[in-house]
Amino acid sequence: MGFQKPSLKGRALRLLAQREHSRSELQAKLARYVQEGEDLAAILDELQAKDFINEGRVAESVMNRRAARLGTQRVLQELRRKGLDEELVRAAGRQLAGSELERASAVWRQRFGAAAETPAERARQMRFLAARGFAADVVRRVVRGAGEDDEGMEAGGWE
Repeated sequence: MGFQKPSLKGRALRLLAQREHSRSELQAKLARYVQEGEDLAAILDELQAKDFINEGRVAESVMNRRAARLGTQRVLQELRRKGLDEELVRAAGRQLAGSELERASAVWRQRFGAAAETPAERARQMRFLAARGFAADVVRRVVRGAGEDDEGMEAGGWE
């Protein structure tokens, strides 16, 4: 008995066992393995019908993994790259917006821990947070509020 190559469905299930994948991600990863007579779209349709592929779970997974370290814009960018439905991406954005100030403050505290002493250091801290996808107004509030007591910062702002 020789080694048998896994079927497309087997490959798809193995990928899904590792983590949640969107349909477009699976399509891109499996396209090179399609053999004559195999119908990748039909296999993906079947997996989606059986709820093995679920865009909502993909979005939740990305948000749970990435939101603690990244701003809303970077998380949404990642969701779009995965080929998720735009309405689902917008809903994720609304969900993440409520905690953006809190998340940005936590990232800032972990990285810097102390208020900037100079304008150059303040700019560096702002660039750091902006590069992680936090909104400009949130970045300003976190960096400017760093020298003040943190309680006032967390109480105000988001609904």
